[in-house]
Amino acid sequence: METNLQKRKDGRKALRVKVISMGNAEVGKSCIIKRYCEKRFVPKYQATIGIDYGVTKVQLKDREIKVNIFDMAGHPFFYEVRNEFYKDTQGVILVYDVGQKDSFESLDAWLAEMKQELGSQGNIDNIVFAVCANKIDSTKHRCVDESEGRLWSESKGFLYFETSAQSGEGINEMFQAFYSAIVDLCDNGGKRPVSAINIGFTKEQADSIRRIRGSKDSWDMLGVKPGATRDEVNKAYRKLAVLLHPDKCVAPGSEDAFKAVVNARTALLKNIK
Repeated sequence: METNLQKRKDGRKALRVKVISMGNAEVGKSCIIKRYCEKRFVPKYQATIGIDYGVTKVQLKDREIKVNIFDMAGHPFFYEVRNEFYKDTQGVILVYDVGQKDSFESLDAWLAEMKQELGSQGNIDNIVFAVCANKIDSTKHRCVDESEGRLWSESKGFLYFETSAQSGEGINEMFQAFYSAIVDLCDNGGKRPVSAINIGFTKEQADSIRRIRGSKDSWDMLGVKPGATRDEVNKAYRKLAVLLHPDKCVAPGSEDAFKAVVNARTALLKNIK
């Protein structure tokens, strides 16, 4: 006869979750899923028409997870098809191509679309997101570096992974961490645990790194107007140095941003009497 403890353990094993994929067309969403589920790579591009649906079983943390995967077409033409599939989602695989800057810059638009379709009753803070910086095997064409992608993801409390559907790099690690986080969410009453949302750096730090990365010159990098005095340059520098010093800031890209600020200050002071 089964004990009550055994029954409780068995009752915990079966878990059904819904996962969707999001991202622009041709970034490799379907290939990532096929690489994990079927252990193969499909080299010839075949556009997803509307929605592809599949079911897979995963054994994790002493329980069976039945994963319903909705692979959503990334082309804007299919918006009217995919907008019905956002609700009741526990996990999102958000994909961009590291060789296509526009696919990375579109991530915010994908989040906005999801928020719109979830409406006031939905809350993406209680959904597990795994961001895949895909096609890292194409190193010659890479234009979105790891620190930029990681900063965007981690500043939102999302998981971040470097992946290649072609070689398989990072795919298993991503899905294992992704499913583990979903189990934690389900066990926490459908809410992400606080520890999973704690990002370790501030919005001001993240915004400063992005601004420095996108600045057009040394003036812009320090946030001062051309012709600023030595005191103004030094004041702006000190503020950023305190904010981004590698000993105090753990945000991805902070070390490069700090070095850029030091170089910008040095370059400006050489030309200011």
